[in-house]
Amino acid sequence: MERGLAKNTCLAYAGDAEAFLAYCEARKTDPALAETTFVEGYLWSLKKERGLGPASIFRKTESLRAFYRYLRLEGKAQKDPTSNFRAPKLPRKVPRFLDKRDMEKLLVYPAGEAFAKVRAAAAIELLYASGIRVSELLGLRLESVNFQQGWLRAFGKGAKERMVPVNAAALARLKEYLAARQLKFGGQPAADELFVNRSGQRLSRQQMWKDIVTFGREAGVEIKPHPHLFRHTFASHLVQGGADLRSVQEMLGHASLNTTQIYAHVDKGDIKRAHDKFHPDK
Repeated sequence: MERGLAKNTCLAYAGDAEAFLAYCEARKTDPALAETTFVEGYLWSLKKERGLGPASIFRKTESLRAFYRYLRLEGKAQKDPTSNFRAPKLPRKVPRFLDKRDMEKLLVYPAGEAFAKVRAAAAIELLYASGIRVSELLGLRLESVNFQQGWLRAFGKGAKERMVPVNAAALARLKEYLAARQLKFGGQPAADELFVNRSGQRLSRQQMWKDIVTFGREAGVEIKPHPHLFRHTFASHLVQGGADLRSVQEMLGHASLNTTQIYAHVDKGDIKRAHDKFHPDK
């Protein structure tokens, strides 16, 4: 937490450290005395025996480096077997996103009157309209939303605050959800966060995920939707529409423009249409 890492990142690092400690215990090895070859063997086993990809190996390598930095700072280890490690290069994949047809299916699908569906519809509309992370969405409170000017105040990784524009359609959906929430919990204690479960407590990431998957299936969307997919879709559609990367970077809350450049892709359909339109040999 001292490095300003997000809570979920800290939990992931802790889980990685616990898995490594279990590996050490099974091989009767004191982690404080582990050699570089031992740690390399552990990472190799993750790749070969568990089939983890580069992104997972990257995170677990970073977790082990942080773990040994901690041991050294606390005086619990004399040396750091990961000091010469270099994080593996990650392939820059074009992020998967919903096309405009599938996105339209979700936006026009009637939510009905069931509280969970009204909640899911509002969440989807907000995620797509703003590009915020699901953790940022679940942290929103009433004072986080400026309905008159069309802004959200989101707190991203490392508790960094940013203002994100949001359109009128998303705000209208949010008002519908807030009305349903008031109807369900009016006069009863409920969490300060906007998105709550049926008991009035802050909604979990897992339940939000389930809500969105169910909503997408009922709406007939081909790609199985999940919360982060709308962040990719938001950025991809903006870039396809002509938005500059610097503005998209600000809206996404990326610290570096390099992170945002992954969205500077061109849809293959656009390439084919451009070829058909401009190539002289038709």
